[in-house]
Amino acid sequence: MLALLAWWGPPMKPSYALAWTGALLVGLGIRVGAACWLDARLGGRFLMGDSEGYWELGRAVSRGGPYQYGSPDARVFRAPGYPIALAPLFWIAGNDPPTLWARLLGALFGTAGAAAVGWVAGRLFGPASGCAACALAALEPTAIATSVLILSEALFCPLMVAHLGLWVAAGQAASTRRALAIGLAAGCVAGIATLTRPSWLLFTPGAIGLMLLAYGQRRRQLAIAVGMLLGLAAAMLPWWVRNYYVVGRFVPTTLQVGASLYDGWNPQATGASDLSFVARFAQLERHPPLSPHQLNACFEYRMNQRLWQEAIRWARANPGRVAKLAVVKFVRMWNIWPNEPGLSSWPIRLAVLATYIPIMVLAILGAIRSLRSGWPYLLCCLPAAYFSLLHVVFVSSIRYRVPAMLMLIVLAGGVLGSLARGRRANGAE
Repeated sequence: MLALLAWWGPPMKPSYALAWTGALLVGLGIRVGAACWLDARLGGRFLMGDSEGYWELGRAVSRGGPYQYGSPDARVFRAPGYPIALAPLFWIAGNDPPTLWARLLGALFGTAGAAAVGWVAGRLFGPASGCAACALAALEPTAIATSVLILSEALFCPLMVAHLGLWVAAGQAASTRRALAIGLAAGCVAGIATLTRPSWLLFTPGAIGLMLLAYGQRRRQLAIAVGMLLGLAAAMLPWWVRNYYVVGRFVPTTLQVGASLYDGWNPQATGASDLSFVARFAQLERHPPLSPHQLNACFEYRMNQRLWQEAIRWARANPGRVAKLAVVKFVRMWNIWPNEPGLSSWPIRLAVLATYIPIMVLAILGAIRSLRSGWPYLLCCLPAAYFSLLHVVFVSSIRYRVPAMLMLIVLAGGVLGSLARGRRANGAE
């Protein structure tokens, strides 16, 4: 990824290159320190429940065994992007590598994400803004935390920013043919990002529709759209074929969508995740009177469908409760500090608060100043809108805003860069 940034990055003065490199090194150092501290505190255990699933699937990939979590009833439990990234740790260290290695790998991914943010900001606003955005992304506390928690966000964040950065580069390409080629690359990265975080699947076609409806240069935009959709499909195709072979049906991402939806819409829903209902529904699904259609479906598919239908049924019967939950989830996602008790000590709260408020103020100012300039600037805002809409339906946490924050940092960096240029101009006078 760093080679990609260097190839497509804007020309940079030595002073900017030094500042950019320094910010990345400091960000990497903080992430490495956080990884070592957290791993020592946890004693090699996992802080988040999702981590164990990724870990076990990474072990399965490394062995070349069945891609399933716990039993054959969970063969489409997680998308393979992050487990594939973890698999080399098992190749190197054997069956039980230190969890610290995964945290250090996440530190590298997080640093690459900060570099990608600086790259996008540099393309849109100039090298000074690129340096500022890179520094903000390198030091942002929630981005640091997700780098070292052994969660798929560690890999997804740099992939998502690279996807959107390539989309920007395609729009700035010198010819329609080059725009098509870069769009194809962007689509491939979008596909890999989706295989890491399946919730990203709908962003690309949705944003393409908005781009084609609202912006000019239709021929170029259409070329970018075609290239991106082809790249997305090409990257996703092996997973689609595999899922059809395993389940006998087309499954675009995973068979956990039903459980995730019921987690957000159920009589006990609070906006936070609580999957304790899964065992109860699994027991019901194993012993119902089955129709001939159900007999032809595997347990995992039936379970997904049942939870999906139960969630929809409950939401239709309780629209007022759904609306109240949507407000709660929105607040949880954009809260000024962490919601989870384990991450709510006052030093952590103050660190998040002290960075979150300034970044959001700068990002809002950047959006006001730049949105009229065209599609690439709106693209920086769309992940925030997309993930907000997604997580007022599903469960919510500040964890899910981290990717959106990285693109808002691009806009914040644009404001800081313009302030720096203004000061230099005044100094020259």
